[in-house]
Amino acid sequence: MASELETVRLDKWLWAARFYKTRSLATEAINGGKVHVNGQRTKPAKDIKPGDHIEIHKNGYRWVLTVTALTAQRRSAKDAALLYEESPETYTKRQEQIMAEKEQRALLGYSGIDHKPNKKERRLIHRFKQQ
Repeated sequence: MASELETVRLDKWLWAARFYKTRSLATEAINGGKVHVNGQRTKPAKDIKPGDHIEIHKNGYRWVLTVTALTAQRRSAKDAALLYEESPETYTKRQEQIMAEKEQRALLGYSGIDHKPNKKERRLIHRFKQQ
């Protein structure tokens, strides 16, 4: 799957590993200090190699990864998962955080549906406001 590359640009690897949808989003995250390589803030053109440790902060979640393979091409999510190995601590913590957010949404009754009220709902809103 991964070619015989010795190094790859960090922004290109993050895009190929499917952490960011575009290379420009990966570049913005790196420049914004959301991505660290081997514990240090870096630049998008930084060459990474297998064995490097990458820490990513995105949408309130945190990944601590070890680069296992390199590629400059974006492939399927299954192939992208083979490019890195995640630390078990951050994986379990992120899963717990996701479950807590799901529970909170369920408690608040958030359905996730944002739509324009139909005629019946508008009448109910109007009645509520009149009272």
